[in-house]
Amino acid sequence: MATKVLTLVGSLREGSTNQQLAEASSHNAPEGVEVAVFSGLENIPFYNEDHDVDGGVPAAAQALRDAAGDADALMVVTPEYNGTMPAVLKNAIDWLSRPFGAGALKDMPTVVVGTAFGQYGGVWAQDEARKALNIAGANVLENVKLAIPNSVVRFAELHPKDDAEVVEQVSGVLKSIQEIAEAN
Repeated sequence: MATKVLTLVGSLREGSTNQQLAEASSHNAPEGVEVAVFSGLENIPFYNEDHDVDGGVPAAAQALRDAAGDADALMVVTPEYNGTMPAVLKNAIDWLSRPFGAGALKDMPTVVVGTAFGQYGGVWAQDEARKALNIAGANVLENVKLAIPNSVVRFAELHPKDDAEVVEQVSGVLKSIQEIAEAN
């Protein structure tokens, strides 16, 4: 049985390098790993506890929770906006963290990766995402990292799925999360 990895992409821009990195993950997943890139984060309203009640959860938020419930692991692909992760990712984490202590993220093997224009590849955003995911109850693999710098230049003419180094790195990330997910 394949390990199902739900992938959340923090960039909503079509063709973003982080969207391309998620596509590279999907195209180059190792044997026994299925990568599903979630679409629709932009449709999820900001978390509001008043709406997080039986019969009141917005359909888009419920779709995210259902997708997480069907997954064995989570991969978050984040750009860096003003030194942190985009609000759309933080909002997704908030919805997935509830109900407190029993949300869809509880103990879920999770990795955070990404690419950014800057020289460090968005490590601040990745660190912030790891922090929020840990607090939300995910089992964040702190030692599994992938931060690709200078994305606009590096991927100007080459899609990440066709970049041999990226393919190797993404495959390694997915193998690491597969091992943890299968051990659970």
